[in-house]
Amino acid sequence: VFIGEGPGYDEDQQGLAFVGKAGQLLTRMIAAMGLSREAVYICNTVKCRPPGNRTPEADEILACNPYLVEQLSIIEPEVIVALGAPAAKTILGTAQGISALRGRWHEYHPPAGAASREPIAVMPTFHPAYLLRSPGEKGKSWEDLQLVMARLDLSPPKPAGS
Repeated sequence: VFIGEGPGYDEDQQGLAFVGKAGQLLTRMIAAMGLSREAVYICNTVKCRPPGNRTPEADEILACNPYLVEQLSIIEPEVIVALGAPAAKTILGTAQGISALRGRWHEYHPPAGAASREPIAVMPTFHPAYLLRSPGEKGKSWEDLQLVMARLDLSPPKPAGS
């Protein structure tokens, strides 16, 4: 499961997660892992676009959290990739920033009453929108995704013609 922050303009218009420029980069990131968008579940911390595309506020995250918890309970993912600080902070219940969290494994502990109570491995990494603004950070995200690939025993696809 890949969890982002919240819908942007394109997502709001189409009713789908990660379909704008950041979504196109996420699709390429997923493909580089040897997966397709159809093989993963993509969602957001909040379900409605915050006004002005701002970072979701605490009360908005709190209001949407039961939906996210239910999604994770139904899907029971092997791994969660938290895309950006709001997603990582929400899923891990921490105030730490993304730079401090990324690059190492964490655990999501489903709340009491969730269908599955087993912890789920979480890899925080930079949000694709941030990577579009700061392309020099793409290597760090690729390192994070390689940790996910190793945990899931995935190999990147072979280049065409090899």
